[in-house]
Amino acid sequence: MRNMYGITETTVHVTYCPLSPADVEAQAATRIGRPIADLNIYILDERREPVPIGAAGEIHIGGAGVARGYLNRPELTAERFIASPFVDGDRLYRTGDLGRYRPDGTIEFLGRNDFQVKIRGFRIELGEIEARLAEHPGVREAVVLAREDAPGDKRLVAYTTTRTDAAAPGAGTLRAHLAASLPEYMIPGAYIALGALPLTANGKLDRQALPAPEMSAFTARGCEPPVGETEERLARIWAGLLRLERVGRHDNFFDLGGHSLLGIRLMLEIRRAFGKTLPVGVLFSAPTVAGLAHGLDRGVEAPGLISVAPIVTDRAGPPIFMIHLIERDLGWHLGARHVVYGLSFGLASAEGRTPAIPKTVEALAAHYIEEMRAVQPRGPHRLIGHSFQ
Repeated sequence: MRNMYGITETTVHVTYCPLSPADVEAQAATRIGRPIADLNIYILDERREPVPIGAAGEIHIGGAGVARGYLNRPELTAERFIASPFVDGDRLYRTGDLGRYRPDGTIEFLGRNDFQVKIRGFRIELGEIEARLAEHPGVREAVVLAREDAPGDKRLVAYTTTRTDAAAPGAGTLRAHLAASLPEYMIPGAYIALGALPLTANGKLDRQALPAPEMSAFTARGCEPPVGETEERLARIWAGLLRLERVGRHDNFFDLGGHSLLGIRLMLEIRRAFGKTLPVGVLFSAPTVAGLAHGLDRGVEAPGLISVAPIVTDRAGPPIFMIHLIERDLGWHLGARHVVYGLSFGLASAEGRTPAIPKTVEALAAHYIEEMRAVQPRGPHRLIGHSFQ
């Protein structure tokens, strides 16, 4: 059994990949293998430079099988057929398909770049998320959409079907599976299990027919009800911002679809409701209703001492300290190799004292260095673009 990836503009067949019956059942058809003898495949980024192994890019095809162009369509020909930067006199066909090289040198198909979306400034390839979901042993098919069911509130939603020999994995299980290989901004906030994906009359996926998520689709931790007046008021604020029916005291703000900018709105709503200004750092170190309630009840307010909030700590690379803690998503991106911390004014001392805010750049830098050394005693420490020993 062979999986033959092919395109009309490249004389149909492009790659081949031997498949076993077990591969087909496990949805391994996303592996398209290696190019046939007279073709070359390049996986390139937006600057038309090769991407590293494991990174997603657009599949470009060169070699003897590439067509001359489209009949009587010179503009489309110029857009899709480009001069090769790798072989003099050769041309590449831009497929519009996404793929990446696996460590063994074979290629994995990740879907179309037609489904690339932008959320909170990040370009996201939905096909890459779908491919990672399909790797879960309980998932048979996976589709991911960027839904905007409420104006200005775009969220990633995952739809899955279950293999016949497995139990349907829960939202928390799927989220943990994705978190092992994808940055936080690419992890859907809602997961919907379907008996079958909706199809159009000609048998193609009908994305328009995929249902909007309900509360049960979101990752929740048992939805334990809030305890006490502070938690109840906070839960109502969360539910309003996240457009949810209810929020449990141990639900994670980011698991429920929250993000850095929405976190700032949350801090503003807390200030209006409680008359207190929490530092943004508290949300990252304690992203639950119970955690924020504890901060409010013990009188943690801003302004105060510079605080350090861990963003990514289980990496081997040297630590990076970010001044703007709200860039949590950027922190996760940097954290692919590095330990990442966020620096933010806010937390008062354990004794309840509120230190004075530094009034000069020199005093601010001294505070930064002191805080950095408190969590990482040995240097070098990197603060954005500046290095301190």
